[in-house]
Amino acid sequence: MTSFCNLSGKRGLVLGIANEHSIAGAVTRALHSHGAKLVATCLNEKAVPYASAVTAPLGVTLKTCNVSEEGQLELAMREAIQELGGIDFVVHSIAWAPLEDLHGRVIDSSREGFEKAITISCHSFAELGRLAMAHMTEGGSLITMTYHGAREVVSNYGVMGPIKAALESLVRYMAAECGPSGIRVHAISPGPIPTRAASALQSFDQLMADAAKRSPLGRLVSLEEIANLTTFLCSDESSGMTGQTIYVDAGFNIVA
Repeated sequence: MTSFCNLSGKRGLVLGIANEHSIAGAVTRALHSHGAKLVATCLNEKAVPYASAVTAPLGVTLKTCNVSEEGQLELAMREAIQELGGIDFVVHSIAWAPLEDLHGRVIDSSREGFEKAITISCHSFAELGRLAMAHMTEGGSLITMTYHGAREVVSNYGVMGPIKAALESLVRYMAAECGPSGIRVHAISPGPIPTRAASALQSFDQLMADAAKRSPLGRLVSLEEIANLTTFLCSDESSGMTGQTIYVDAGFNIVA
């Protein structure tokens, strides 16, 4: 009998490891523990020592990939496929916005900042879908990360709210377009987690405290719980699902 969420023989690319405490780092550990063969990426050479703390003990190849630089996504996908012999899933855990646009009012956001934020945080997922689709000849999974601020106004989330809303809509359109090829597309919406990316948000400690207090489970979720959901969505056990934004937030999203 094989274990639930057995990923033996599955090959995947995980983008966006920042350090051991990042969502992509936890996802990499979980996918590897379930038997997947992986290639992972971090932003640049400066990030390599922190990201390699995740990948090196696992024997996972680490590449650099700045999705805002033309050609780097194509290179990362090409090198991953060459190393793995194919691709069965991609996990996109990348988001960025200029601090002034993140901390300010949405109506004051700069055109340049908004364009760069949506290119990195949203359109790069569409590009990944296009690059992966030709190689997922037997189907596959495309996973990205979103946040509740896409659907509700969250204080200090700024321009990322509309951008994550666009990402969630993109997931639905990609699911419709990729479905005939057997490729499933999902967004995972974790509750607040103390990652390096989240630390850029103002009053983030208060946001976490409020989420823990108001959620039905009375706590925050862990990186491992986010990674477990990601593993399930990359596995054949989730074969009947696509196009969804799936919360893993201790139930906070249901509370008015």
